[in-house]
Amino acid sequence: MFGFGKKKKELVDDQRVYTVTNGNILPLSDVSDPVFSQGMMGTGYAIEPDDDAKIVSPVYAKVTMVQGHAIGLQRADGLQFLIHIGVDTVNLKGAPFHAEVAEDDIVEPGDELVKVNWGQITESSLDKTVMVVMPNQQKLGATLKIDDAARTVKATQELGTAER
Repeated sequence: MFGFGKKKKELVDDQRVYTVTNGNILPLSDVSDPVFSQGMMGTGYAIEPDDDAKIVSPVYAKVTMVQGHAIGLQRADGLQFLIHIGVDTVNLKGAPFHAEVAEDDIVEPGDELVKVNWGQITESSLDKTVMVVMPNQQKLGATLKIDDAARTVKATQELGTAER
């Protein structure tokens, strides 16, 4: 109830990148939002989620931001990851999202970050695509080496690495 007995996780230094949810992966350049498809937020990948998909951490990291439709993570090496759920879903004012983490939590690949009511996004005629980008990649000189070829993936499937 009060978190007693919960084991505090330590931040693991790991360069591997995993899938954030179940669905169909696609290159970021195929996303309908030009902010993401043109790489303005950094490189990454996108997934068209299944209707019952969970959003999980794609890396070992510390949670730096929780805003319903967006979760910020930072790895031990300082590389940041932004998970953005849907296109224009900020307009839903958090309604279809329930965060399962808080800022400063330590997460590992597969830890659930947010529960999503996908039906509510669909009913609002919004795009459900989940984007995973690295906003400080260029500043840190990081290189993303992943396989984002269009295919069906499961959450926590290893995609490649993000190296500094």
